[in-house]
Amino acid sequence: MAVFTPVSEAEARLYLQAYDLGELLSLTPIAEGVENTNYRLETTAGRFVLTLFEYRTRADALPFCLGLTAHLAGRGYPAPRPMPDRERAWTGYLNGRPAAIIEWREGDWLRTPDLDDQRTAGRALAGLHLTSADYGGQRINPVGPAVWRELAERCAPVAEGEDRHRLERLEQELADMARRPLEALPEGPIHGDYFPDNVLFLNGEISGVIDFYFACIDTLAYDLAIALNAWGFDASGRADPAALAAFLAGYESVRPLSRAERAALPDLGARAVVRFSLTRLHDRLLAAPDALVTAKDPAPFLRRLDYWRAADRPVAAAAV
Repeated sequence: MAVFTPVSEAEARLYLQAYDLGELLSLTPIAEGVENTNYRLETTAGRFVLTLFEYRTRADALPFCLGLTAHLAGRGYPAPRPMPDRERAWTGYLNGRPAAIIEWREGDWLRTPDLDDQRTAGRALAGLHLTSADYGGQRINPVGPAVWRELAERCAPVAEGEDRHRLERLEQELADMARRPLEALPEGPIHGDYFPDNVLFLNGEISGVIDFYFACIDTLAYDLAIALNAWGFDASGRADPAALAAFLAGYESVRPLSRAERAALPDLGARAVVRFSLTRLHDRLLAAPDALVTAKDPAPFLRRLDYWRAADRPVAAAAV
């Protein structure tokens, strides 16, 4: 979450006139994250998130993303419901951006999840995959391999020093991946960004899975690989074997992987590293200087590549 597009209280009050959500009490910017503009919106009817969608989230993708969260919430999964306006629309426009008001989910994300938390998070991701299996929406991955190449090309003119070395390694990975395509694996709706800061806990249980704006139809095991990269490594990018095993065990207790999925997991893990390293490098090098945003260093994420590409993968081998 971040703030790229400012919204005043007067503008928020005007936008709220289209909804039956009471009167504005407060509007507070949320500065975490790097993708969209988010405010905590408190009204006489409750607490919500006001989101303005920036360049990576196209307006024509929102029916899929918001429809998926509504689908999950309607089946008891802890996803936030999009709030319809009086015309039953989930989206409008505010300050030139597509905008939506989303249910606020209580809870906090865990900075230091223990092994029970890892297993719980793994079970919840598998539950997301199973619960969303009958969702009928379609969306191509908005940050798939073709976009990785575009990001690398944008970074190339401005990358210097260590960033230049990191980009060169990522470009080599892109070339290697093009020479060895993955076999077809089970697909369905995926979250696409299942990081700890998008999973809220309350009293030891998951109270909310949020930020579905990278959701799409893609390989389910790739979504798992994204999550393993997010949950199973420390802040420096070093693998935590116990955390990786706990998350994977939690996932497989709900949705066991096929043999082909298990065999592909290290390569999927490496592909997820390339995806997030490139977006982080791009955002650090090319983000607007006046945006209220927490830029993320790509270096620790890129270090995960050494784990997935190592000849000896003790955790991956034991788990997959």
